Amino acid sequence: MQARPLRADARRNRDRLLEVAVRALSQDAPDVPLDAIAREAGVGIGTLYRHFPTREALVEAAYRTELDKLCDAAPVLLGMLPPDRALRAWMDRFVDYMTTKRGMAEALKAVIASGGNPYAVSRDRMLTAVGALLDAGTAAGVLRADVSAPDVLTSLSGVTLAATEREQAGRLLDLLLDALRPR
Repeated sequence: MQARPLRADARRNRDRLLEVAVRALSQDAPDVPLDAIAREAGVGIGTLYRHFPTREALVEAAYRTELDKLCDAAPVLLGMLPPDRALRAWMDRFVDYMTTKRGMAEALKAVIASGGNPYAVSRDRMLTAVGALLDAGTAAGVLRADVSAPDVLTSLSGVTLAATEREQAGRLLDLLLDALRPR
C-alpha cells in the first residue's frame, strides 16, 4: 500500500523540521533536544514525532535531504550552465554537503549504532550525478573523456579533507576542474 501524499501544510512542517534539524545537528550539537528543533521550526513536539518517530529517523531524514539536494542539483545546473561551469558549481555544493555531513558525524554514528544505514545509497547517487556532469562536459568537448566519476568523487573528497578554509577549497576545486579539461 502506497502512503498518501502529505497535505501542503504537513509538507511545509516536515520541510521546515528538516531544515532546522540539518542546521542544528551540524552546527549546534548532535544531541540538541528535539523539542528545541520543533520550537525553532515553529511546530509542536507532537508534529515532529508524527513525521519522525525517533531521533534516528530525524537524523537520517536530515542527512538524506542534504544528499538529495546535492544530487538533484546536477541536472538543474546542467540546464542553466555550460557543462564545465555546471560541474564547478556542483563541486561547490559538494564541499558544502561534506561540511554539513562532518558536522552531523556524531548524530549519524548514533543512527548507525541503532541499526540504520544512512549511507546506503549515497555513493551511487553521487556517482550518478558526477557521471552526468562529466558525460555532458565530454559531449560538449570541454571535459576530458578519460576521467571516471569515481576518480572525480575521490578527488573531491580529498579536497574537502585537505582544505583548511572555504577559500582554499575553492582554489583547489579550480585546480581540479583545470585538470579535467582536455589537453
